Amino acid sequence: MPLLRLDKVSLAFGHLPLLENAKFEIRRGERVCLLGRNGEGKSSLLRVASGEIMPDDGSVWVRPGAQVAHLAQEIVVDSSESVFDVVAAGLADAGRLLSEYHHAAMEVAHATTEAGVQRLARLQHSLEAVDGWRLEQRVESVLSRLGLDGGAPLHTLSGGWRRRVLLARALVGDPDVLLLDEPTNHLDIDAIRWLEEFLSGHAGAVLFVSHDRMFVRRLATRIVELDRGVLASWPGTYDDYVRRKDDQLAAESKHHALFDRKLSQEEAWIRQGIKARRTRNEGRVRALEAMREQRRLRRERRGQVELKLDEGEASGHLVVEAEHADVRFGDKTVIRDFSVRIMRGDRIGIIGANGAGKSTLIRLLLGENAAAAGQVRRGTKLQVAYFDQQRAQLDPAATVMQSVGGGSLTVTINGRSRHIAGYLQDFLFPPQRLQSPVSTLSGGERNRLLLARLFAQPANLLVLDEPTNDLDVETLELLEELLVDYPGTLLLVSHDRAFLDAVVTSTLVLEGDGRVSEFVGGYSDWLRQRGDPPVQRDKPAADGRPGQPVAARAPVRQARKAGRLSYKEQQELKDLPGRIEKLEAEQSRLHTAVGAAGFYQQPGDRIAATLERLESVGKEIEAAYHRWEGLESQARAAD
Repeated sequence: MPLLRLDKVSLAFGHLPLLENAKFEIRRGERVCLLGRNGEGKSSLLRVASGEIMPDDGSVWVRPGAQVAHLAQEIVVDSSESVFDVVAAGLADAGRLLSEYHHAAMEVAHATTEAGVQRLARLQHSLEAVDGWRLEQRVESVLSRLGLDGGAPLHTLSGGWRRRVLLARALVGDPDVLLLDEPTNHLDIDAIRWLEEFLSGHAGAVLFVSHDRMFVRRLATRIVELDRGVLASWPGTYDDYVRRKDDQLAAESKHHALFDRKLSQEEAWIRQGIKARRTRNEGRVRALEAMREQRRLRRERRGQVELKLDEGEASGHLVVEAEHADVRFGDKTVIRDFSVRIMRGDRIGIIGANGAGKSTLIRLLLGENAAAAGQVRRGTKLQVAYFDQQRAQLDPAATVMQSVGGGSLTVTINGRSRHIAGYLQDFLFPPQRLQSPVSTLSGGERNRLLLARLFAQPANLLVLDEPTNDLDVETLELLEELLVDYPGTLLLVSHDRAFLDAVVTSTLVLEGDGRVSEFVGGYSDWLRQRGDPPVQRDKPAADGRPGQPVAARAPVRQARKAGRLSYKEQQELKDLPGRIEKLEAEQSRLHTAVGAAGFYQQPGDRIAATLERLESVGKEIEAAYHRWEGLESQARAAD
């Protein structure tokens, strides 16, 4: 029995329908990815399924008692509530009790009154009745894994962090049906991998929209495509869908070509003049009229984005060189002892946790941040084009045409002048959208507009900060092809693992504590070189909360006592960070040696010994991290 069903649902905004007699159902345990081009109506379909908007026709049925949670693509929430309160709201009545208990506990901590203590006791009793402590652990776990500060007021956060908060609220209630619109946007790679694990273990149903192909490959049990108002289900994996979709489009194109040729022949026949009119078959005339109507109603598939950029003149051979550079803000060192040499034509990926300093690293390389120590040297003839993930370069009040042309009606691409209207059609902006304000565009349309603006200026150094957010898969793949063939230099910040694998030739990884390491290849190459540690599963929060009954804490204390570290283990835990640091330094030196120009001109036994040691060091680092994690977990359990 399905948890959610759409039956003959139709929905239209403007002159084209987004949904036409759409039928869809999802059952427990299914993880369905909804695919389609930008503007096809994927977000609208999720809003219909969640009950946020009503369809023009048809019905939406949800199994009685089933809970549905929805993460929207656009963030409109602006509240003075704390992050903890917003996330706990995903637990309905129990969440409200948790929020009240937290506020009451804070009030008692600041000013103890008899009334306050009695209120705290009542709330504690109510929480125990609904298993509130376990639910609080769930809230804290989700907050921790998504890197959220539960005490921060929501209105002080940026749009990206608010989106994380709403994702946490959708996940924490363990709903029967999860509706997620681009859940990986603004998440770093570690958070995406945790989300994959979380959703893989979700007992209910998940319907999600995503452009992250690796995320889709690992999660989706079925693909549902929205194409020109029609929903089509494709059982199997994402790769199965891609192959079968290509076959379908080829067959559709062939069918349309045969149909159009037949229609052309019939139109020629009907126009033959009086002789044809005297002898024509009225049934044939009616068939022609039916063909005309069928052709009129056909919704053509929109053309592909045509991505071309103005390459500018060649830069110098050296683009950027940093030697032992530090970047500090006050007492905090964000970039520590960083050295790199970037040459013309290099395509460099930059990855790291949110807040690790990726934007700071870019500003250091571009000369916008001065090094507190060390030096950074930039090459000659650099023409920089910068894609800002916040889209701050777009004026919401400006029109689409003004955003690209700045008042001019033409742009020059590689020496060839083009009218802006024709240029913007390459980015799928029809003439009727050219005078639309930027504020009315969807996320995907704004990204395409920013790419159009960016590619209209001469550049030999492209800096792209999260360019893949909100782009459909087809546009993503075209952007990949463009960047692979781009003769200039590329700096790419992205959490899209498949995109990194396809585009970059080396990767700078911000590993924490200001350390930046360089690895050859993309994301998957980095995993192989460092040894891919398992994604940390949720750990139970510490017990012994204020006001919790002593009887409930006693078994926990006994378990902790039994799990205490021995003296030898305590010393091992203390020494492990230093050991790991030495191993990683040795690994870095070995990588540098292997990458040197004359490495493979050495005697064979020396080459073999170096490569063997490099592999051995990687295994030792992985084992040390596992041991460190195990001892830390044991120590936390014993506190």
